Amino acid sequence: MPPKKKEEVVTKPILGKFSSHLKMGIVGLPNVGKSSTFNLMTKCSIPAENFPFCTIDPNNARVNVPDARFNWLVDTYKPKSQVPAFLEVVDIAGLVKGASSGEGLGNAFLSHIKAVDGIFHVLRAFEDADIIHVEDRVDPVDDLTIINQELRTKDHEFLESRHEALKKMVNRGLDKQQKEEMAMLEKFIEYMAPLDKCIRHGEWSANEIDFLNTLQLITAKPVVYLVNLTKKDYMRKKNKWLPKIAAWIKENGGEPMIPYSVNLEQELFEMPEDEQAAWLKENETATMLDKIVNTGFKAIHLIYFFTAGQDEVKCWTLREGMKAPQAAGTIHTDFERGFICAEVMKYNELHELGDEKAVKEAGKYRQEGKNYVVNDADVIFFKFNVTAEKKK
Repeated sequence: MPPKKKEEVVTKPILGKFSSHLKMGIVGLPNVGKSSTFNLMTKCSIPAENFPFCTIDPNNARVNVPDARFNWLVDTYKPKSQVPAFLEVVDIAGLVKGASSGEGLGNAFLSHIKAVDGIFHVLRAFEDADIIHVEDRVDPVDDLTIINQELRTKDHEFLESRHEALKKMVNRGLDKQQKEEMAMLEKFIEYMAPLDKCIRHGEWSANEIDFLNTLQLITAKPVVYLVNLTKKDYMRKKNKWLPKIAAWIKENGGEPMIPYSVNLEQELFEMPEDEQAAWLKENETATMLDKIVNTGFKAIHLIYFFTAGQDEVKCWTLREGMKAPQAAGTIHTDFERGFICAEVMKYNELHELGDEKAVKEAGKYRQEGKNYVVNDADVIFFKFNVTAEKKK
């Protein structure tokens, strides 16, 4: 009998819960600029006083995702209503060393992180005697190590607890699924055992990823690192910590890193729009808020398609890899139940040709069926018939 084929490692991401209503949590040590960043991103006013734990309950807000393609569609169709895409952002209280064993806000903090789908990890890379650092020093690389150690410790404890519960059932007999889960848990625990590895950096089979998606591990969540600089360092693109932070990130998964300045962003926010644009041009610099929002949106594997007409231009958010009927279901469940086809225009082709009529004349207006995988920025009109679907 030939040996059983080893299951191939796949490249699909660990997605966690299957939903288009996903959240990015803003995480970091106290007083690194988390709540100020949240305020700037969301234009909301929440406490941002200069002392640890001023943010206790998670603050949630929806942030518009800036997109020139959406703006072009609005200009072209001149609709009565326009609905851009949004990213849900959660400001989470500051983490401290020992959180995994109850220090600071302890388990409350960790449960808030577990409830989000991706992480904006804010780092402080500036000295300021007026702003307290919870560790009484400024060292963003050490901050990275502290937070990652706490998150890995919590995941490791969770996996061991889950494994221990199955071990207690061994004498009574495990079914096939429980045996498979136990083997996978042992593999995850062994991978994380040195506590210097995050689950998202491992190579996992399709079955292992499906199981990981049910566990909601903290270190499975994608991360975007936001490095908070002084206005001066940001504008001159120079800071003694940036190379060290970049090296640490490269050695620990290579996720996106975005340098920005809370102080500069606050100044820009207070300027009138025309004055802000002139100032940015004169100083040859740019706001990073749009980039932060777009990077967070992509980090949790979200895309959106458009519906466009004279009544409304709207973005509909969905997970990468979703097929046309599922995309239709984001508009209304009846659209998915009675799905007939999706009439699709590629945004780039529509933009190039100028309007829907020209797209049709060029033979680029496509009818797609149930197996069509929706692409980012597709412009779609769905055909459905619920009555016909029910009769089948």
